[in-house]
Amino acid sequence: MARILTGIQSTGVPHLGNVLGAIRPAIQLADGSSDESFLFIADLHSLTQIKDGAELRANTYAVAAAWLACGLDTDKTVFYRQSDVPQCTELAWYLSCFYPYSRLTLAHSFKDKADRLEDVNAGLFSYPMLMAADILAYDANEVPVGKDQLQHLEMARDVAGRINHKVGSAVLVEPEARTNDATMYVPGTDGAKMSKSKGNTIDPFADEKTLKKVINKQITTDATPLEDPKDPDSSVVYQLFQLVASESDAADMAAKLRAGGYGWGHAKKDLLGALVDGFAQERDTFNRYMADLPALDAELAKGADKARGVANATVNRLRTALGY
Repeated sequence: MARILTGIQSTGVPHLGNVLGAIRPAIQLADGSSDESFLFIADLHSLTQIKDGAELRANTYAVAAAWLACGLDTDKTVFYRQSDVPQCTELAWYLSCFYPYSRLTLAHSFKDKADRLEDVNAGLFSYPMLMAADILAYDANEVPVGKDQLQHLEMARDVAGRINHKVGSAVLVEPEARTNDATMYVPGTDGAKMSKSKGNTIDPFADEKTLKKVINKQITTDATPLEDPKDPDSSVVYQLFQLVASESDAADMAAKLRAGGYGWGHAKKDLLGALVDGFAQERDTFNRYMADLPALDAELAKGADKARGVANATVNRLRTALGY
């Protein structure tokens, strides 16, 4: 049985792209596999960007509520806050002492801002070592990563190998990457990939009024007259609809667009309905948890207890090997 680990940053309420492309697939993987699944909220990583305590705390709760609302079973998954496991930051220090400065300067997280050093704090520079500690502390065998995070996983393998070679034994598990080339592409309201940094997101947990405003104001359509045929495949409205509606409903919308007499206003109304109805249960559960933060804390505490036990064993193994 393998141990699979996944981390999610707490930078706000997960958007539709996060839910469809990451949250639901991860939950399905955990439910349908005999592998052991560790899932954590990377609230320490968020500190490199967010300095307001109330905002960071709210973001962390929102991420936790979103995962639970989408059906995460905390009896099948070790679900915890990164900051609830202090062994992780201790391990990050040990790793940093074995990793060359020159290799850290090549990390994407640093290079993307290397021309604006005033925006780079020490935490951002050493980000790959904290990420490595997130993985190595739990003896993870596999880590699902996108192509943009593959480099950081390789750094985790690299530093683990360096330490194992230095101490003469395999005190750290060298993890493998699990990539998925079929990761769902979810377009944003502007047609580009949905991303918080682009401001083109849709919040599936938002109320109907908010969703309607986003759909009507942010999704642009062409000026094709109501009675004329339209190409569904070139429409962001249709692309989003087919991701959240049933196959038959998506086929029906495509047929009506091609036939004419069905306008973009009709399509946007149907998209709104699919989002409101399709996420009704998730929205209710999300709001229930956000109104009961002690219940969220209790769910996260269950996983933190187990995570600390595993991380403590790993750190003690390394401490002994290093002479502490």
